[in-house]
Amino acid sequence: MSIPKVLTIAGSAAQGSAGIQADLKTFQEFNVYGMSAITAIVANNQRTEKGIFTQPIPSIEAQVYAALEHVGVDALKTGMLFTKEIITRTSEMIEESGVSNIVVDPVMIGKMGSQLLQDEAIDSLTKELLPLATIATPNLHEAARMLNSPVPETPEDMKTMARDLYHLGPEYVLIKGGALENHAAVDILYDGSGIVELESERINTIHTSGAGCTFSAAITSELAKGTPVEDAVRRAKSFVTSAIRYALSFERGIGSTYHAAHRVKN
Repeated sequence: MSIPKVLTIAGSAAQGSAGIQADLKTFQEFNVYGMSAITAIVANNQRTEKGIFTQPIPSIEAQVYAALEHVGVDALKTGMLFTKEIITRTSEMIEESGVSNIVVDPVMIGKMGSQLLQDEAIDSLTKELLPLATIATPNLHEAARMLNSPVPETPEDMKTMARDLYHLGPEYVLIKGGALENHAAVDILYDGSGIVELESERINTIHTSGAGCTFSAAITSELAKGTPVEDAVRRAKSFVTSAIRYALSFERGIGSTYHAAHRVKN
């Protein structure tokens, strides 16, 4: 049996809602074969002094090469990379890999406010990694931080920012507008020539942990199948909207997007 093969190079979220955990759940729902290379372990809590543990470069290299050599990769995505050194080495490995479908999710800040990208790493992200991307998928705050600009307040602001980000090198830019206040959930897709505005209802919930990872993982899955970028984004948006609509709520904290919602609830 032949099945599309996808790799996520990202952080591990111990609570299970984001990072590679969200990616692998999404890959499974899209019927692609998921693999992971863990760049850092994120386990913030109130009992231990430290909650983020980056992985050594040789560990990350070994994981990526194992996936490439033993299975092969039709599409890959990057998530939390955290340090300049990890971004640089990941960029080099992507260039060496020959993989043509690359989704860059520039993860910078977690839902609980934890910093997931060091300040000195932003320059490496924009100059080394973004130019390799088939599509980059920043949220409003990530897009603003990469451009050193104010956070967009309207869909028109998002369109301007998408054009500016496009000049950093990705083939497509998708700015996610989930945090846009007083608007529907609007995302802006730009390919250098035309703007596509994707709108869905705004769902009143705080339980959106993992939504960004899930969105980019869904796009990656569709690209691995050969789906055109715009269609991949539309299918991914429908998937993540269902996952947010039927989000899981936990007694002890913020809940999680529900990856099986599209088949269980629809």
